[in-house]
Amino acid sequence: MQGKFTTQENGGNRSHHLLRWIRNILTFFILIAIFSSAPGITHAQEEGTVQEFEGRIEIGQGHIYMIPNLGAGQVLSIYARGVSGNLDPLVAIVPGNADIDTLIEAFWEKVSEEVARGRDPLLVINEVAGELFLAWDDDSGEGYDAALEYRNRIEGDYRLLVTTPPSNETFGDYQLQIGIDAPQVLEGKGRSSGDTIAYLDQEATGYRSAVQEVTGTLSTENNTTFYNLVDVEAGTTFDAFVEPTSGNLIPTLVLKDFGGKPVRSGNIAGDKRAATLQYYFDEGGTNYILEVSNCKSCEEENSGDFRLLVGNNAQDVRSGEAESFGNSVLRLPIEVAIGVQIDQITGVDQKAENFGVVANILMEWIDPNYAFSPDNCNCNAKTFTGNSFNQFVTEVEGRWPEFSIINQQDNRWVQNQVVAVQPDGYTGYVERFSTTLQAPDFNFRHFPFDSQDFYVRVLSIFPEEYYVFIDSGDTRFGDQLGEEEWVITEHETIVDKDSGEGSRSRYSLHFRAERNLVFYFVRFFIPLGLIITVSWITFFLRDYTRRIEITTGNLLLYIAWSFSISDNLPRLGYLTFLDAIMMTTFFISVIVVIFNVILKRLEVTDKEGLAFKIDNYTLWIYPLVYVLLFGSIVYVFFVLDPFV
Repeated sequence: MQGKFTTQENGGNRSHHLLRWIRNILTFFILIAIFSSAPGITHAQEEGTVQEFEGRIEIGQGHIYMIPNLGAGQVLSIYARGVSGNLDPLVAIVPGNADIDTLIEAFWEKVSEEVARGRDPLLVINEVAGELFLAWDDDSGEGYDAALEYRNRIEGDYRLLVTTPPSNETFGDYQLQIGIDAPQVLEGKGRSSGDTIAYLDQEATGYRSAVQEVTGTLSTENNTTFYNLVDVEAGTTFDAFVEPTSGNLIPTLVLKDFGGKPVRSGNIAGDKRAATLQYYFDEGGTNYILEVSNCKSCEEENSGDFRLLVGNNAQDVRSGEAESFGNSVLRLPIEVAIGVQIDQITGVDQKAENFGVVANILMEWIDPNYAFSPDNCNCNAKTFTGNSFNQFVTEVEGRWPEFSIINQQDNRWVQNQVVAVQPDGYTGYVERFSTTLQAPDFNFRHFPFDSQDFYVRVLSIFPEEYYVFIDSGDTRFGDQLGEEEWVITEHETIVDKDSGEGSRSRYSLHFRAERNLVFYFVRFFIPLGLIITVSWITFFLRDYTRRIEITTGNLLLYIAWSFSISDNLPRLGYLTFLDAIMMTTFFISVIVVIFNVILKRLEVTDKEGLAFKIDNYTLWIYPLVYVLLFGSIVYVFFVLDPFV
């Protein structure tokens, strides 16, 4: 029994091991099936090959990539997104032997023909693009990103054009993904596999080569200027050439890095009429500047106009024969259109020689650093108030045309400040403020018939190598200036530069104003005429005692009236026209009192006949004296004008 039991037990163990072996085999195959259908494995199988590129497109430009040996049946996936500026990328595929220039020319010819027939240009562009390109796309990706899939039928070479829509001028950096049998690229989720699918056709694109020409002037006072270089890629050779075009200028060149350290120079000794330099950027360069100055080591002072030629990867620049093409090599100064609007003149302080205003400053400029893609914010403009604009400028690592009102005497109380930035970097700045402005050009010699010059002077904080003011023409004056004493007769705007160290652009609003004379006739000249008339009427009296009483009272009245109007007169260290008139009137009034006392004295001393005889002449001499004296004052102040 024991042995039988043992035999059965061993047979049961074999059966158990067999079942466990079969179960393990089944588990193995199940795991293979599970892993084969897992997302990660599927993704790996569908990942295909992917290559990534980065570049930058300026307005009206494009990059051309060559895709060699694309096999029949392979699916080409493209995804392009703008990562800076307001770039709206467009991608198109054409045969490898296509002439891009001829293709674009044919494109615009067909578009122009259809538009001439009255069709919608936007619809026409889409139709013509579909006819001329094997495949193309503008906005199929996220936002304004371009996404394109093309199933190739014929093995061969193809070209990929990355540009911007003809209906929208945009610019900026882009990221490009090109995939073969990689559908994830259509969602912008491709990752580089390390394979080479395409390469940039530098010859067709003209990539990394550019020449730019600028002109300038150097004087003995402003003997140095500089230009900011556009960021330079690694492997770029930079060349510069400068020659005089007028005067006896002997130019020199110095290339400086971001810290102001010279890295290359040309013609420092001044032994040549032209200067050249060449510098190779093995690691690229940011914030480099090219300084142009006159020869400082030369025996004679030299100045004049110059022509500057610069280029990237353009060897003929140093010969001075190269012609401009390609992207910008230098960042030229940004033009800032500026205008000032005077809403109110709050007061004119004649003693302190200043005036108060409520005014608006309006500025407009375009800075590519501010550009953004509207699909990032679903907006067609960004609006900033207060300090938020300064934060925005800091975020984009830029600057803005900060300014100072140089004839400002008091704080500038900013009532509101608004800045609007559009996708292409166009910026509008509006500031409403009130302040007190110095007016050292006041001259009151002709008071109250004087005309005064008022200025609002705005000076750029940054040198003119960064910002240059231009007149926007947006100058006006409020209908209710609030200063009724003054009437503005003319105005002009002046744009020049501060010729001090580091020349800076300056904008000036100049306006001339005259006094409203109604007030002065009512408060000054009519009372003055009455006082003079009263003194003259007394000459018709024969009672000298009464005449003395009346003229003395008239003199006291004149003194009291002078004190009452003294607050309306400017307190100055020189004589004005009205001062001369009043002093003359006071002097003659005193003479009249003295003259009447003399006549009374003659009458008391039994010389009444002589007194009457003198008195008869005085009746007509009195007004004649005023005419002669006042005429002389007018002649001195307004004809000879020795004080102005």
